[in-house]
Amino acid sequence: MLPETLEPSWLAAFEAVLARCALQPGEVVAVLCESQTRPVLPQLAQLAAARLGCRVFTLCVPTPFDNAGPVVRSTGASAALQQLGPVVGALAASTLVVDCTVEGLMHAPELPAILAGGARVIYVSNEHPEALARLVPNDAVEPLVKAHVKRLRAAKSMRVSSPAGTDLVISLAAAVCGGNWGYTTRPGTMTHWPGGLALAFPAARSVNGTLVLAEGDVNLTFKRYIERPITLRIEDDYVVKIEGAGVDAELMRSYISAWGDRDAYAVSHVGYGLNAAARWDSMALYDKRDFNGTELRAFAGNFLYSTGANEVAGRHTRGHFDLPVRNCTVELDGVAVVQAGEVIA
Repeated sequence: MLPETLEPSWLAAFEAVLARCALQPGEVVAVLCESQTRPVLPQLAQLAAARLGCRVFTLCVPTPFDNAGPVVRSTGASAALQQLGPVVGALAASTLVVDCTVEGLMHAPELPAILAGGARVIYVSNEHPEALARLVPNDAVEPLVKAHVKRLRAAKSMRVSSPAGTDLVISLAAAVCGGNWGYTTRPGTMTHWPGGLALAFPAARSVNGTLVLAEGDVNLTFKRYIERPITLRIEDDYVVKIEGAGVDAELMRSYISAWGDRDAYAVSHVGYGLNAAARWDSMALYDKRDFNGTELRAFAGNFLYSTGANEVAGRHTRGHFDLPVRNCTVELDGVAVVQAGEVIA
């Protein structure tokens, strides 16, 4: 584990990202954290916002624990706010919310009210700040992501294939498509850092086929590289069969069934990474507690398949897998945007 002391380069990284959020002197920045937040992250956010001349305040809420169910990891749906009206109101009235909760507010039930107040939100992924500093966004990421989001929104279908045996067909009709590049300048929007993703949340009954997780692909909920292949059979959005021998497949079957919720087997979102600075191999270099894995969601050319909550399809569950898959070809209406794991220029 690397010591989490304040380092000048980490503070410079936070200042650079907040500056890209178009903050002006005198604007109000809320730093949101919880009792289990990595302490260095809100400290860096406070100092960076102050260096930009902003008026900064910090809200720290208790981390809730539910001892009755499975362990929750990497859901993007923090339960920390607990519908506390004064907290939600204070965040909504801010210019920018720097979200340092452990799981993030991306799918939290309070997020719409916060954005409706005009605040913009940047979720700082729960990474060691060394990883965040490596992935400060540059000028190339935003136009690249926007171009691919535009292509997703114009497409009717996505097909994903791989030499390992993946063959997925995804209808994009009525899907909600978006992306992020690690900062936001527009009121009422949210992003996360690190960024560099183009995503689609498919409507109900849109995903069919086979997804093969091969050796070296990633189960980010477990923070684990796959060592033995797993084959997921998918019908009308739902994983109906998890095939494979060995502990990787056994862990997946055990965790997903523990929720006792059919929607935990359904697709959440699909998409692909566009961040050339993000690295697939980085997970091998950090302790699990120092790593949340947003970098592996964003590394260029990965196909990201996620199970769990999908508001577009009307499904809500706390069971969640993020599965970055390598070496795939991703086609939109028959035209490749990723070829064998490489983003097409």
